[in-house]
Amino acid sequence: MNEETMMGEQDGPGEPWLVVIDPQRIFADPSSQWCAPRFAEIVPVIDRLVTGFGDRVIVTRWVAGQPHEGSWRDYFTRWPFADLAANDPLLDLVDAARPWARRPTVDCSTFGKWGASMQELTGEHPHLVLTGVATDCCVISTALAAADAGARVSVVSDAVAGSADAEHEAALHVMELFSPQIEVVEAQDVLAR
Repeated sequence: MNEETMMGEQDGPGEPWLVVIDPQRIFADPSSQWCAPRFAEIVPVIDRLVTGFGDRVIVTRWVAGQPHEGSWRDYFTRWPFADLAANDPLLDLVDAARPWARRPTVDCSTFGKWGASMQELTGEHPHLVLTGVATDCCVISTALAAADAGARVSVVSDAVAGSADAEHEAALHVMELFSPQIEVVEAQDVLAR
């Protein structure tokens, strides 16, 4: 077990971890049905945060799980364009995100990224600082699951983007209701700590 993991497993959050959720072409490409329209706006903000967090950065990727079980069958019937192999170029990180992934990406076939793979890196009850896309899908799913498991969660409002502005704002509002387990903050406040 490395020192970073041990820090995350202390009884308390320890040093925070920056989690960059799904900075992939499928969410950045304007021609994609899943494009987060403000994706490009959050990239420089995330870049500043990555610099500030050094080695305590985790980058995730959404990948289509196989086989499709339960409600995932219905999901991929509705969104067949996203039923892609994990190595499909549409699921690649955007060019700007490649330097952020200093360790292997945490690949998940679920909306929420909190689980055993992330816990291995952060410990059981870390402080997670969430950025990325989409606020109203993978970000909120990750925040709620992590908070339920006892993690302290900060969602950086100017470093997350939604499927549309209204959905982004609605998701931030819902997450604010989970204070003090989940807090909605701005990048400048995170970097000032």
